[in-house]
Amino acid sequence: MPYKFIEDIAVADVAFEVTGKTLEELFESAALATTNVMIRNLESIKPKVKKTVKIQASDVENLLHKFLSEIVFLKDAKRLVFISYKLKIDEKKNSLEAVLYGDKLDRNKQIHIVDVKAVTWHLFKVEKTQKGWRAQVILDI
Repeated sequence: MPYKFIEDIAVADVAFEVTGKTLEELFESAALATTNVMIRNLESIKPKVKKTVKIQASDVENLLHKFLSEIVFLKDAKRLVFISYKLKIDEKKNSLEAVLYGDKLDRNKQIHIVDVKAVTWHLFKVEKTQKGWRAQVILDI
């Protein structure tokens, strides 16, 4: 799942771009990038906890924004971080069902970098490309 961090767009934020051949790949890459902003060593997150989420939105952009916001919420409310995702997206209904696999935040096992506070709407976009999908995301840290 390709993603890259973008420098010099925001000072108190972290920006990244993700791509995927399918919406599921795009969403998974975005979720992993969001987690990688917080946790340096992703391999330290073990798939011990399973969480199912269902999200409905008005369009694909809102769907991705809500999905990433849910990941941040689960980190804050339940102290969970995720490493693996099984996603089923219905593009016509702008809905998703996801099973997230991860573990509790643990500073003894994971190298914590920064705390993501929110997914912003600043320069947020999702677009269909010739190769699949592309999104740009900025996280408030």
